[in-house]
Amino acid sequence: MKLTCQEQLLPGDTLQEKWDAAVRFGYEGIELRGQGGHRIRERLPELRRARRDGVVLNTVCVEMLHFIGDFDAERRQDAVANLRTQLSVIAEIGGRAAMTPASYGMFSRRLPPFTPLRDEVGDRAVLLDGLGELGRHAQREGVRILLEPLNRYEDHMVNRLEQAVELAVATGLDAVGVVADSYHMNIEESHPPTALLAAVGRLAHVQVSDSNRLEPGAGHLNWQAFLGALADMGYEGDLAVECRLSGPAEQVLPKAAATLRAAGGVRA
Repeated sequence: MKLTCQEQLLPGDTLQEKWDAAVRFGYEGIELRGQGGHRIRERLPELRRARRDGVVLNTVCVEMLHFIGDFDAERRQDAVANLRTQLSVIAEIGGRAAMTPASYGMFSRRLPPFTPLRDEVGDRAVLLDGLGELGRHAQREGVRILLEPLNRYEDHMVNRLEQAVELAVATGLDAVGVVADSYHMNIEESHPPTALLAAVGRLAHVQVSDSNRLEPGAGHLNWQAFLGALADMGYEGDLAVECRLSGPAEQVLPKAAATLRAAGGVRA
């Protein structure tokens, strides 16, 4: 497994400066954030220069206000269009995948008014439609689109890894995979190591933060058990730090890297 870090957490004004910091802190890659408005396409000159300078950019995590499971058809279409762009860009710069949740902050059955604007059959239909289109595009580009489950307070459709895996399999496309996020799993999975093992074959990326959404080591997650399950299933992908920081990056990101390496399974 290889440690990476999302770009907004790293100090520096350029990707090259962020890369220098990442390497200094003990990381081997940078995960990009894909903003709406096809912003990542506008960043292509910057991304090409960074890759020429040796910056490792394997993945992009979508950062938008609407997603592929939105209740509004136009907003869904815009989310899919932006993800198509992100897939094409990550492919061009030699990366592997773009990722998205079904939605974020759109609706939760755990908070009033409790009744969504669409039933579960409708939810499944729009997700399979979006994932199918994105999966076919990813396949043509030689990369993957990954579905990330979020906790019940942030999304009402896909909360657990098994749900994401079922949808990925239902598309019939190998280019559709899933993301495991340790923070959301801490809320939703009865036993995260077992959930990870059950996702073998579709699990293509892992994001890490602790139980309180701070950096690994700042909460109470059992990192030895979590990383042990990944090692047992033969996972060799990235562990991307996606979190809030409890202090200055220069202080806490090296500690987070040390925490994960001490837990085992992470390349030294």
